[in-house]
Amino acid sequence: MNARRPALLCFAVLLMLGVTDSAMAQSLKSVGVSRPPPPPSPPPRGSAGGSGGYHGGRGGFGGWGGVVGGIITAIPRMAPPDGRFVDDGTVVDDDGPSPGRRPPQRAARRASHAPPAGERRLVPDEVVIELRNSATPQQIDALQRRFRLTRIAQTPIGLTGTTFFRWHIPDRRSVAAVVRQLESDRLVASAQPNYQFTLQQAPAENSEGDAAQYELAKLHLPQAHALARGGHVRVAVIDSAIDAAHPDLGGAIAESFNATGTPLEPHPHGTAIAALIAAHGKLVGAAPDASILAVRAFDPKGGNAQGTTFAILKGLDWAVAQHARIINMSFAGPADPAMQRALLAAHKKGIVLIAAAGNAGPKSPPLFPAADPEVIAVTATDAQDGLLAVANRGRHIAVAAPGADLLVAIPNGGYEVSSGTSYSAAEVSGIAALLIERDGDLKPDRVREILMGSAKDLGRRGRDPEFGAGLVDAYKAVMAETAPVAAASRPVERVSTGRR
Repeated sequence: MNARRPALLCFAVLLMLGVTDSAMAQSLKSVGVSRPPPPPSPPPRGSAGGSGGYHGGRGGFGGWGGVVGGIITAIPRMAPPDGRFVDDGTVVDDDGPSPGRRPPQRAARRASHAPPAGERRLVPDEVVIELRNSATPQQIDALQRRFRLTRIAQTPIGLTGTTFFRWHIPDRRSVAAVVRQLESDRLVASAQPNYQFTLQQAPAENSEGDAAQYELAKLHLPQAHALARGGHVRVAVIDSAIDAAHPDLGGAIAESFNATGTPLEPHPHGTAIAALIAAHGKLVGAAPDASILAVRAFDPKGGNAQGTTFAILKGLDWAVAQHARIINMSFAGPADPAMQRALLAAHKKGIVLIAAAGNAGPKSPPLFPAADPEVIAVTATDAQDGLLAVANRGRHIAVAAPGADLLVAIPNGGYEVSSGTSYSAAEVSGIAALLIERDGDLKPDRVREILMGSAKDLGRRGRDPEFGAGLVDAYKAVMAETAPVAAASRPVERVSTGRR
């Protein structure tokens, strides 16, 4: 082999220099090497070349590999003038692959998280950037300068093992343009808008007095409470600020966390949600002995409150760190890639995730996080078991619970009558706490299975996009917890400690 190598190299060089066939033969003869056989004829135009066979066409090597047994093709990065190289050294024609030649394999590009055209549910001059924890301060500073951004805040997220940054766009570049620019940088694990979410509360009717809590009878809660009351179960409420001093919530708030960084201001929505879960005074919650982890991620904006991707992620991560068994999310908004990953991580840790279906009406597309496959989506019914008119529909709906004209707690010891899928989700979160009190080893999928399998069928027979599996029955669910329940749910299509 060593004796033939100089001859073969000589042959390659001669060929590259355009030496004539007769001169090439004479040179090979002088070093004692016989002339190689002629190259095989190329296959018919348009036929597929086999491995190691002829690859003709413009931009290829014209069959040189057949002439010299692979020597020329081993010479690196010798593309013809009309071709270009990709990262693996493959020659690619600018006008596409030639007939009979296999197209090069390209590395798959990661999906962009730029917002869809027309999406307005986002902070217009902010992006959320996810970096691996291995990124150095110097790299982060350089990234900020490179993309002309201003850092607002950052937070490590234990659920994902990464750090999220909230950055301001100081010029007139769009969020979509900046996200796409950031996605081209290898240091960036992900980039996306700082999406906005809204609490799912219908307009309230001012009311005082002892309106009947019709949901207690509808859900068979008194019978269920004879068996379980949610003791030693932590339910995280990611919402607006809760009035912990409300007489119906005495001692119910185990821990509090402010993910917004703004001064706490008790808000009607968060207070109502907490009371529907754990009230034990004038009002009776679905799990009156449960402990509430109060996560303030929404700030009042006029009559409602809004939360962002960044604040909700912080709150979600804190709730998991505080050993929440159930997380109630009575808010809705656009699909959020960062939150989807966090919810999946929480689900894998055995945390039951429950969300309001949304109050955007029957023509609205599915809202997030209810539409996430790891989340139990809850819709709302009225006192006659009819569907709340403003409730979202969809195949992702799991169950229904009363949500129309409920008497709920509000700050400063008050009460009002209000409606929304938010309240239905809270009731189901409380019933989930009853199940977990009975069996602390219950997994999220089993909780979903029990709730759906014991529900009262409403609307069309079987599961439907309006009511899901039907109206939740707390007593039947608690009784069914100790017995096998037929699987009532199919996989959702992707379109997501005791009291102190």
